[in-house]
Amino acid sequence: MPDVDLFRLLASLLVLLVAAHFMGRLFGRLRQPPVIGEILGGLLFGPSLFGLITPEAQAWLFPKTGPASAGLTLVYQLGTLLLMFLAGIQMRAVFSRQDSRAVGLIAVVGMVIPFGFGLLLVQVVDLSGAMGPAADKTALTLVIACAVAITSIPVISRIMLDLGITGTAFARVVLSVAVLEDVVLNVVIAVALGMVNSGKHDTFGAASLLGVGSGYGAAAYHALVSLAFFGAVAAVSVVVRRLLARNPRAASDDRPTSRVAVRLALVLAAAGGCLFLGITPMYGAFVVGLMTGWGRPPKAAGDEPEKAIQGFATGFFIPVYFAVVGLKLDLVHSFAPLYTLLFIAFACVVKAASVYAGARWAGRAPTDSVNLAVAMNARGGPGIVLATLSYDAGIVNATLFTTLVLTAIVTSLMAGTWLESAIKRGLLLRADPPVPPVGVRRPDPVEAGAV
Repeated sequence: MPDVDLFRLLASLLVLLVAAHFMGRLFGRLRQPPVIGEILGGLLFGPSLFGLITPEAQAWLFPKTGPASAGLTLVYQLGTLLLMFLAGIQMRAVFSRQDSRAVGLIAVVGMVIPFGFGLLLVQVVDLSGAMGPAADKTALTLVIACAVAITSIPVISRIMLDLGITGTAFARVVLSVAVLEDVVLNVVIAVALGMVNSGKHDTFGAASLLGVGSGYGAAAYHALVSLAFFGAVAAVSVVVRRLLARNPRAASDDRPTSRVAVRLALVLAAAGGCLFLGITPMYGAFVVGLMTGWGRPPKAAGDEPEKAIQGFATGFFIPVYFAVVGLKLDLVHSFAPLYTLLFIAFACVVKAASVYAGARWAGRAPTDSVNLAVAMNARGGPGIVLATLSYDAGIVNATLFTTLVLTAIVTSLMAGTWLESAIKRGLLLRADPPVPPVGVRRPDPVEAGAV
């Protein structure tokens, strides 16, 4: 790489890293999700502001082609892999038998109905103008359906941690439902991305060897391969854990760096395997993270490698990733206010109403059901990842990409503001009330908070 390109790469990384951390800390102090601040940090240096004031300087610092652009894209892609790996780890076992009925009903109703409405939206409304260069309506339909149905685990868990309610039954139900939803929706996203990527890699991978074409055949192939990959990784994980349980000395290693290297090697291997199979590599990172953290309670022994990876990932790669997301946003040329407002309203109403219906069906109190509906309406990081992956794959255009990112941001802000207000008004408790004697009605959170 020529010196001038290396200088531009280092300068762009420095600018994005500093801006992302500064704005992330600022939003954290304002009790808002730091990820939104990190996106805003990149937005400031994109075409919406810096590029509007000095387009030549913006184009020089963040070129769209060349070695510097390739280097920034590599860091961005690694950030996505690490983000998905850590998202998988965060989906630890949070399930409880006493919540099983509520979790099951809310997950099914709160995911199936929004997903169905998302599928219906594409059929009723002409969204051909939102289609990306891939020109695949089936993939676009799946992406929009996922955008309506998805829930953010990292953002909502951070909000509940800041509010001090992570130990409550409310938080347990929210996270349990979000785990089930995100696992299913990540498979659907992998299918959508695989359908459009198969055409780009027609000379490489299993899809080309098997002669997989496009349309429904490609959808069936990628659905089966995604599920098979998930099952294979899960089976290997179970076997390895049993072997290590029989021989604990094999799992012991006094060198934390080697354990970090093993996990990173697994992430890279899974990502490469997914590329060969025609699946998005981010799905491989997610599955490895899911199997790594599955069944192990938070703060369990052996978490040190994950903590080390989280340290450098959240310190450099992930903030740069979200800053690049903001850098891609063009609020001057690719922002349709009415279009975005209508989509946000549609997604919020469908998702919140579905979760509320599922919660009421499960016997939850009206106030608790409303809080669950608003909390699970936050799309946060997963919604942003969905937007960026589909935009990079050419499924959606710049206008819909902007709409999807803004939907994730707005719904996350709504969830944090609502839950904080609910606690102040006594509509949500920071701790579960004591279990009443048999035959005594358990008070509604409003009543309990008023005592």
